[in-house]
Amino acid sequence: MMQATRRAVLASAAMAATTRRSRAAEPDATLEMAVGAIPTSLDPQYHTLTPNNALAQHFFDPLVDRDAQARLVPALAESWRLVQDNIWEFKLRHGVTFHNGAPFTARDVIYTLERIPKVVNSPGSFGVFTRAIKEAEVVDDHTIRFRTEGVYPLLPTDLSQIVILWHGIGEESQTGDFNSGRAVIGTGPFRLRAYRHGDRAEMERNPTYWGTKPAWARVNYRFIGNDGARVAALRAGDVAFIDAVPTNDLARLRQETRFPLSETVSLRSVYLRTDFRERSPHIAGPNGEALTTNPLRDLRVRQALSMSINRAAIAERIMSGAALPTGQFMPPGIYGYAPDIAPPTVDAARARTLLAEAGYPQGFTVALTGPNDRYVNDAQICQSIGQMWARIGVKVTVDTMPYAAFSQRNARSDTSIAFGGWANSSGEPSAGLRGLLGTRDVARGWGTVNRSGWSNAAYDQTVARALTTADDAAREALFQEATRIAVREVAWIPLHIQKNIWAMRQGLAHTPRADEMTLAQDVRPA
Repeated sequence: MMQATRRAVLASAAMAATTRRSRAAEPDATLEMAVGAIPTSLDPQYHTLTPNNALAQHFFDPLVDRDAQARLVPALAESWRLVQDNIWEFKLRHGVTFHNGAPFTARDVIYTLERIPKVVNSPGSFGVFTRAIKEAEVVDDHTIRFRTEGVYPLLPTDLSQIVILWHGIGEESQTGDFNSGRAVIGTGPFRLRAYRHGDRAEMERNPTYWGTKPAWARVNYRFIGNDGARVAALRAGDVAFIDAVPTNDLARLRQETRFPLSETVSLRSVYLRTDFRERSPHIAGPNGEALTTNPLRDLRVRQALSMSINRAAIAERIMSGAALPTGQFMPPGIYGYAPDIAPPTVDAARARTLLAEAGYPQGFTVALTGPNDRYVNDAQICQSIGQMWARIGVKVTVDTMPYAAFSQRNARSDTSIAFGGWANSSGEPSAGLRGLLGTRDVARGWGTVNRSGWSNAAYDQTVARALTTADDAAREALFQEATRIAVREVAWIPLHIQKNIWAMRQGLAHTPRADEMTLAQDVRPA
């Protein structure tokens, strides 16, 4: 049983967290903004993807929110506390209504959690954030308790990733109901006016919003995946605010006072994922001949691929300094970062030796698959890595495509080596460690986006111990040890941590977010 003093500290910390600061709302102003990543759906439970989550944050609220530095703050829950080692109690905010005027109650929380496993064809399930809940009890309309199996200190963190839906949209609600707009009924700062997939979402201020009213009466939230077109739209005055500023434009924009920049180190880690299956679909011998085994299953091959990548050159030349080379998921200074894990040292000679020792003295051929419109300079980075691997005898076909097509390839496990990224919106590593590298287990909600098939019992056990460790320092040490296991096994190939950079016209101000979400409510008149 945890000591009462610890419960008191947890409860008081939650109560003391401040809500968003008030500011005067403009009576009649429209914000034209453009983002580079295109959401795959308006259904906030369809896909654990940052563009989807960012769009959802305009219309819906979670129980527990994150500030710009990814720290927990109250949202639809005013407070939370441990009443027993395995029971969390959440006090819900009074006086909150959905866009249609319906009151927010604990019934909506239950509905939201029960819908998650019912979402059909989800490319990345939100189940990883709910599996710890073994039972939910409605105490009254504004009090709800969650029972976990033993101590689970990360429940408020997990619930910060789930927005609350109105139970009245019905038990049979489908993703299409959200994409059509019918089911987009939340408690958030904006109401949906229109949604055109791949083009824009049009929204208007929610006059009954419980929190800080946004500065804008209307927002046109446009999707412009092409970097040049997005910057051109800003320069032409078609939009007033853009995200994902292309690195090729950074130096010039820094010198132009009419386009202020907003920037911060992000929580997004960019990496390569290798296929651990016995047979892989896009890999062959050095002359294209069929192989009886998958070279990527050999640790020496994965080590060779990793150490032949010049991460510093990618960060400096391709990313124009808007990236930090890394050997792990977490950026320096963030909970879970392991200071003893440095980016791998470039050593092409050693890489060639390792390939020979693994039985591939002439290398092999492989496809490197990735998006060309999702991550900053994704296609260029893939091309650069292909050239680096050619120097150690690995012949690479670089196959990049729009993210919509790439995500479908991922869902079918139709890749041998894939380029990806993880946006750590929770400010600690548990979701990534479970979802990306944990052994796939639908019942536990582990491995929900583990497309490689990597599995390691010692790793799983270490992460599981961390998830039931109440002491913050001890839990961080276990997360660090799990990361070391994955690094030793080259379970994935980390590349760099992105920096988030936005640009806007003069007269605007913006609060940059480490989770890289682009939210209209973070933009205001200067």
